[in-house]
Amino acid sequence: MIGAQWGDEGKGKITDLLSKSADVVVRYQGGVNAGHTVVVQGQTFKLHLIPSGILYPDTECIIGCGTVIDPKVLIEELDQLEALNISTRNLLISETAHVTMPYHRLIDRASEERRGDHKIGTTGRGIGPTYADKSERTGIRVLDLMNPQGLRKQLNWTINYKNVILEKLYNLPPLDPEAVIEEYLAYAERLRPHVVDSSLRIYDAIHRKRNILFEGAQGTLLDLDHGTYPYVTSSNPVAGGACVGTGVGPTMIDRVIGVAKAYTTRVGEGPFPTELQGTLGELLCDRGAEFGTTTGRKRRCGWFDAVIGRYAVRINGMDCLAITKLDVLDELEEIKVCVAYEIDGQRCENFPSSARVFASCQPIYKTLPGWQKSTAECRTLEDLPKQALDYLKFLAELMEVPIAIVSLGASRDQTIIVEDPIHGPKRALLHADGTPVSV
Repeated sequence: MIGAQWGDEGKGKITDLLSKSADVVVRYQGGVNAGHTVVVQGQTFKLHLIPSGILYPDTECIIGCGTVIDPKVLIEELDQLEALNISTRNLLISETAHVTMPYHRLIDRASEERRGDHKIGTTGRGIGPTYADKSERTGIRVLDLMNPQGLRKQLNWTINYKNVILEKLYNLPPLDPEAVIEEYLAYAERLRPHVVDSSLRIYDAIHRKRNILFEGAQGTLLDLDHGTYPYVTSSNPVAGGACVGTGVGPTMIDRVIGVAKAYTTRVGEGPFPTELQGTLGELLCDRGAEFGTTTGRKRRCGWFDAVIGRYAVRINGMDCLAITKLDVLDELEEIKVCVAYEIDGQRCENFPSSARVFASCQPIYKTLPGWQKSTAECRTLEDLPKQALDYLKFLAELMEVPIAIVSLGASRDQTIIVEDPIHGPKRALLHADGTPVSV
């Protein structure tokens, strides 16, 4: 399951819904820069590293090798869940996942500040520097935490090296190697019972015919290789990232589910062709509670962008879509959808690779009538106002992929599902040509 926009599409709720039919849920990339909010029976859970499937007591949850783990935050999440009587015994952590260290957070924030007008809009949680160390082959992995003697030797050298950067480049005070080592050795003991060879664990689950849900963080347009570079994250949220970030072959994945809002948001810097300014943008932000789970930052809001939507379908090999927050549009008299861009006077229906070109794109809109009725209590297609159903049909036509799930609020029950997207056949709520599936 992947995000089809710039992240924040409501993947936490959809993961929670699909986890009911999954035996195993695997998070395959990202770190504490992700934030998934799930509302169950009026209780709100905010998760950053732990897969949303943890709310089901019999579901095994795995944090894969493609993630970067801040053990302090992970332990805080474990404590919060256990305080709410949510069992965490089924949480497993890849021994080869990389670990976010204090110097990663310090360098991330200092580097972003140093960029000035060229800021990327990072969360400041040390994600980029952790992945940079991974690529530079100087990173600390979870299995290193489990070896006190080796960790001490490795961190003594690494922290002294990072202190030079902190002091000389960013004018920050140095870290105390011994204090950091003792802190992380304590984290290691708390996490030790959860650490496994995750690739082997997943492989065994596949051979036992268990249903496995791979959960991505962020979204397609934030992908390091396929997103709006340089305003992207440091990993690969696209469907292909699930293979690299878990250690399974591509032939083992048989379905890709995308998640998109009924409008578009993005957080941080970077071009956003359909962004709305003024009263209308504020209305979407307020009705959609568009504030980041991780940082609390206000999200930028705009109309649905079918150009980036079709791009996400292509890049991910998407089988179907979940559309979230349809209810946010309930009050609008008319709704616009970006069907193409105008670039230097020419119509373009494909996403441009160049950030410079993308920044110059002018959206070409199709205007549809709103429904101006509440959809919050709708539980079937027949319950939806005609204009709302027409809007969904139009999105399905533009995206050229069926819509399987429609979310109409934060709670589990505020959802229209025709059939189990995991156990059921490759059939969906709306065909790509917009005609409803007969149920």
